[in-house]
Amino acid sequence: MATYKVANASGLIKLDAMENPYQWPADIIEKWLEKLRNCQLNRYPDPDVQDLAATIRKLNQIPDQFEILFGNGSDELIQVLLMALPPDSSILAPEPSFVMYRQIAQSLGLNYHGIPLQSDSFELDLPAMLDAITKHQPRVVFLAYPNNPTANLFKKSFIFEILETSPGLVVIDEAYAPFADATLLNDLDKYENLLVMRTLSKLGLAGIRLGFFIGSTGIIKQLNKIRLPYNINVLTQITADFALTQQSLFAEQTQKICQDRTALFNALNAISEIKVFESAANFLLFRTPADKAASIFLSLKEQGILIKNLSPQGGLLTDCLRVTVGRPEENQNFLTVLKNILAKE
Repeated sequence: MATYKVANASGLIKLDAMENPYQWPADIIEKWLEKLRNCQLNRYPDPDVQDLAATIRKLNQIPDQFEILFGNGSDELIQVLLMALPPDSSILAPEPSFVMYRQIAQSLGLNYHGIPLQSDSFELDLPAMLDAITKHQPRVVFLAYPNNPTANLFKKSFIFEILETSPGLVVIDEAYAPFADATLLNDLDKYENLLVMRTLSKLGLAGIRLGFFIGSTGIIKQLNKIRLPYNINVLTQITADFALTQQSLFAEQTQKICQDRTALFNALNAISEIKVFESAANFLLFRTPADKAASIFLSLKEQGILIKNLSPQGGLLTDCLRVTVGRPEENQNFLTVLKNILAKE
């Protein structure tokens, strides 16, 4: 295994971690601080996160027969789920995808199987996925929707076939749902083995580390046996509950990010030396000239811009870089510097 390293972004334009680049207006911050003033820091937080659960249930119109389980970000949810499995279990996911599926599975000694995506489209290789499911009988299949780092939405018909074929749970990771206008929440009542995973990090609350599963009462009841008590602190609970009442603010920010994503895509698409891929998330993946990803990444960093170099992962990500959609001035700065670098390569 290797340590999951987080780059130091001090003094840099930070376009590496798929964060919402916009902070809250001053009046919203004041309202939030008023909520925090009554916080009882001397008491343990609500172990069942009841107020926040009610808010999320209402906003997402989640029927009563489904329950919510909270985690300290999606990472803890993945860990809780995989800790609940027998030690000889198989885990399956397409690759490339979110690295923590593999990282956590391997750290727990589970059998992880990565199935390559189609090289031309980053779409699921459905025959290969179904063959692997038949062969390995995975207890859990992870599907990021949209996928990270490729930013595309897999075909729903393919996902439904995987749900119908899988003997175990299928986790649909909807971390980037705010930018995709796509979800499987409405399909929970059709598949007993479906778990939907969400996070507030990409929406604009990366700093509070909050994720949640939505699934059947029976599944959530079992996972609660593994979840540590009081895992969601009181400041996170109050902040998230308050933030989710500010729907117009987040809708405005999300719309702006999607518009800027289109503008950034068009600008990158006009650069002949690179290939940029369509995105349903808040980031763009692009392929550089052969063997140039590392030097371009370092040149950008030297000039004050931090993005993500994915080329070391190899496979379909060879020569690929990933850039988060930032504020317009940040995007323009990135484009200007990138063009200058390519002109000198």
